[in-house]
Order: sequence, then structure tokens, then C-alpha cells
Amino acid sequence: MDDINTADSWSTNPIWQLYATYGQAHLSYAGLGVVSTVLGRLFGLLPAFVIGLAVDAIFLRQRPFGFPLVPDAWLPTTPTGQLSLSIGVLLAATAIGAITSWLEDWGWSVFAQRVQHALRVDAYDRLQQFDLAYFTSRRTGDLMSVLNNDVNALETFLEDGLSATLWIGATVLGIGGVLLTLNVPLTLVTLLPIPALAAFTLVFTRVIEPKYLAIRGEIGDLNSRLENNVSGIEVIKTEGAEAYERDRVQSTSASYLAANLSAIRTQITYYPGLTVISGVGFAVTFLVGGLWILTGPPFGLSATLTPGEFVTFVIYAQQFVWPIIRFGSVVDDYERAKAAAVRVADVMTRESAVADDPDATPIGIREGRVEFDHVSFRYDTPGRQRVISDVSLAVAGGETVGVVGPTGAGKSTLLKLLPRLYDVDDGSIEIDGQDVRDVTLASLRRAVGYVSQEPFLFFGTVRENIRYGTFEATDEDVERAARRAQAHEFVLNLPDGYDTLVGERGVRLSGGQRQRIALARTILKDPAILVLDEATSSVDTETEALIQRSIAEFARGRTTFVIAHRLSTVRTADRIVVVDDGRVTERGTHDELLELDGLYANFWRVQAGDIDSLPETFLERAAERAAERVDGLDWSSE
Repeated sequence: MDDINTADSWSTNPIWQLYATYGQAHLSYAGLGVVSTVLGRLFGLLPAFVIGLAVDAIFLRQRPFGFPLVPDAWLPTTPTGQLSLSIGVLLAATAIGAITSWLEDWGWSVFAQRVQHALRVDAYDRLQQFDLAYFTSRRTGDLMSVLNNDVNALETFLEDGLSATLWIGATVLGIGGVLLTLNVPLTLVTLLPIPALAAFTLVFTRVIEPKYLAIRGEIGDLNSRLENNVSGIEVIKTEGAEAYERDRVQSTSASYLAANLSAIRTQITYYPGLTVISGVGFAVTFLVGGLWILTGPPFGLSATLTPGEFVTFVIYAQQFVWPIIRFGSVVDDYERAKAAAVRVADVMTRESAVADDPDATPIGIREGRVEFDHVSFRYDTPGRQRVISDVSLAVAGGETVGVVGPTGAGKSTLLKLLPRLYDVDDGSIEIDGQDVRDVTLASLRRAVGYVSQEPFLFFGTVRENIRYGTFEATDEDVERAARRAQAHEFVLNLPDGYDTLVGERGVRLSGGQRQRIALARTILKDPAILVLDEATSSVDTETEALIQRSIAEFARGRTTFVIAHRLSTVRTADRIVVVDDGRVTERGTHDELLELDGLYANFWRVQAGDIDSLPETFLERAAERAAERVDGLDWSSE
């Protein structure tokens, strides 16, 4: 129930939920900001009061010289002394105002930065807990926009929003309190613009909110376009598509420009409107007060108004305009921050489709036996077509199983279910009798080593990339793993050996080198179960032979799945399964499958160059599969 209430709070009022969730840890800084804001504003109100008092008491002698809460015995009795004290109070108020202003800025700035830091880290941590399907259906640039642009967009309101609200409250209450002690009717005249300002502000918030939401969305689109183009710069250059991409960026940027201009048109109308309403209110106050001094109390009123009090009223009435205008700024900043917070809240409140069961326990590996029991899976897409259909497969501990089949048949998806990169829809997967959904994700993924057909390297050194995930490994461990992955020799030939920077995504290395680094990373992890998804697809034949020999040695005694298109890679496997249209259609050893003369045998003929002996039905089915291949992919998006 608490989680539901929190999610509702994030969705209905994300800004205040942000304060409630992250502000409590930094209340000392917020407290410093609150005290400094209120004190600074109260001392800022002193000059107008002192000036009005000086006019009446020192220059016109129309009322006694005195300050609230200060005994008369403490005050000077001569005009010179009274003037000197008044000037001293003015200077002291200015000095205290400067000090409290510095403390106010420091308190709120540190508060805002610490809240932003905590939110950014938590949002990222939340994001990386989501299932793989979440990322395949979203653009990288849009996710980066949430973590960076949207979190940063909260800074202005976190720093100034609550501070300005307190400043406005202290100003209005302070001015109102002083004015009420001087002249109640004229005070009410001064406050007349407030209902009109409230109505005007309400209309503004309803008009501007969807426009700021549109801006946040356009920022995400623009970031995605730029990130996509920078990542694909090689293709852009080789295809001579610079002009085409410039036009696409221009179009996306133009949409962002249009969204901004739409919001600006509303925004620039708001501030002049506030100024006009508050200006008219000030003029009315000046008119009524001026007539009061010249002709006496208007409208049959009996209250008195001295020239000094009128000066105080005029100064305060002018100062009263600034809280109103600043209130407009607060509302504008709030709507901007709210638009950003809505997108952050989507991350903070979303539940992952793949998560630890509350009663999950660490996995215990004994033999490494893996069993797929009537497993089915479909991506969360419109139509929900099955990618894996009723697959049952029992693999003994220490057995090496080759997995082959046409492109798009579901081979990689089937084995991504093992470490729970996705969760099965029907059936179950067990390791040594333990359902993978009943064990902790951390222990499961530690037990299953997965080498992707598209290895990813982080920006950093070769050593850091091999050690990634096994951070406690020594340099000797790293080198040993690199040797077993046939990577040690080429690494030594790099400019700085294991300390060579590989570039973003390993761009400074060849595809085969990246694949061997990724393989070394998994070897260093020393998992009980090994999944190799086309792990040698980017290396030459000679290197493949060396890697296969190393893998065979490393895989000895551990359960291993080898996905391959090169049948030579799985020829010596203990068993080979053929996957077609999400089903296991054949299984056996290399020789048994050749004798079966089915799909595997035809693949073998293709790779042996014996095209003429292929049956016509195989070629027709291959053409059909090429046309239908998109059906098994995850096309969901948001």
C-alpha cells in the first residue's frame, strides 16, 4: 500500500514528492535557507519603516520617535541622536541583509545540488533494474535526456522555488502586518490586486503546463537524434548522407524550436499582465493615499494618515509589486520543473517486469543441470506473437550443447531467458532443480556467463574491460583470462598494453578483438554455466580454431550452450539442437543430425558449398523465413 501511495504521489505531485523523498536527508541546509530567507526579508522591510518614522518624528514632529519592542529609555531624545540611530539601523539592516542573503544562497544551493545528485543516482539505479525489454523499446537519447536534462531542469526550482515562496510569504505578511498597524483601510486598498493576480495565474498554469511537457518531449527527441547520428557517423560518412542527416537534425530541432516559441508566447504574456495588474494596484494606493493627505479621509473614513505613514505606504506598496512579479517567476519555474519531474517520476514509479521475488534466495550450483520445461515467450508487443513455443530441453551438468537454426528462429532469445534478461510467459527454467525466478538475480547472473554476439566494451582500458564485473580480480587473473581467450598477444602489441584506452564502445579495436576481450571478461568471471552467443563470429578462421580450443578447455566440467551459424563451431558438441520458428525441431550429435537429413543437414550442405544438392523445399522455406523474419523481433516502443 505504501508503494502505491508513493507512486500516486509521484504522479499527482512529483515536485513535492521530490522534496518529501530527498529533502529530509538535507534538512540542515534547507533549514539554513529558511531562516536566512525569512530574516533577510524582515530586515529588508526595516528601511521603509525607519524612513517613515524619521519623516514624522524627526522632521515633522507629528508622532513620537520609537521602535516596537524597544524601551523608550534606550532611545535618544535629541533630533540629531534620533537621526544617527535611524541611519545606524538602516546600515545594520543592510549589512544583516547581505549576510543573510549569502547564507540563503549557500543553504538553498547546497540543498538543491545534493537533492539533484541523490535523485540522479537513484533514477539511474532504478533504470538499470528494469528488464531488457524496457530498453529495447526506448531510444538511448530519450533515456539520457531523463537522467541528465530533466534532472538538471529541476535545479532552478529546487534552489529558488521554496526560497522564493518563503520570501514572498515573509514579504506579504511583513508588509501587510506593518501596514495594518498604520492604516487598515489603505492596507485593504493595497491588497485589492491579489484576487485578480490569483485568477490570472491560475489561467497561466493551465495553459503553460502542456507546453512545458511538450518541450521536455522534444528535448528527448533531439537528444535521440543527435546521439543516433554521432554513434552512426561512420555510416553517414561512407554513404555520403551528411546533407540528409543535417536536414533530419534541422527538422527535429525545428520541432523543438516551435515548442519553445509556443511556450515563450504564453510566458511573455504572463509577466506583463502581472506588471499591469500590480501597477494599477500601486497607482490606486498612491491616489487614495494622496487624496487622504490633501483632503482628509475619503469615503467617510475617520482613520488618520500622516505624511510619514504615507511615505511608508508608498515604499511598501512599491515593494509589494516585487513579490507579485517574483510569484510569477515561481509559478513559471514550478511548471517547468513539474514537466521535467513527470518524466523522472515515470522512471521512479515504474516496476520492472523482471525482479527478485520477495522470498528469493541465492542460487546453489551443484552439477549445473539446466532444464527448460515447456517454455514459451513472446515480446510485449501488439499482437503478442510467440517467439519461443513450448520448448522442453534437459541439459546435464557439464554438457556442451550447440544451438543452431535460421536467423530469427529464437536461438538467442531462448538462452536470454536463462539469466532472466527476459522472463518466460509459460513453463519454467530450472538450474539444479531451482526455478530461476525463485533465486536472486545477482546470484543467477553471477552463475551464468553470457558472451553476446555484439560484445560491448566500456570507455576505459583493456584491463578495466576484462575486469568488469569481477572487480576484485588481480592483474595476474586478468592476464590469465586474456591468454585463455587468445587476446594476450594482440593486447601486448597495443600502444600501452593492458592500459590502452579502447575508445567509446571499443571503437579502437577490431570486431574480433572486442569479441576476445568480452570472452576474457566471461572467463575471468568463472561462471558455472556458459552461454556463447556467436562468440567467434567476428574472428578469422585461424583465431577461431585457437579460441575454440581454449573454450573447450575452459568449458570442460561446466554446462555450456554455444549458439552458432558456423556449424564447425558446434560440430564437436555433446549434443546439438536445431531451433526453427521458436521450436526445437531436431536434436542429436553432428553425425546423427546429418543422418536425419533434415534442416541441420541442409545447413551443412550450404556451408560445405554443396548448393546443388539442396532440396527445393529448403530454398523456398528459406525465402519465406527471410520475408517473415521481422515477426519474431521486439518492435514495441513508447
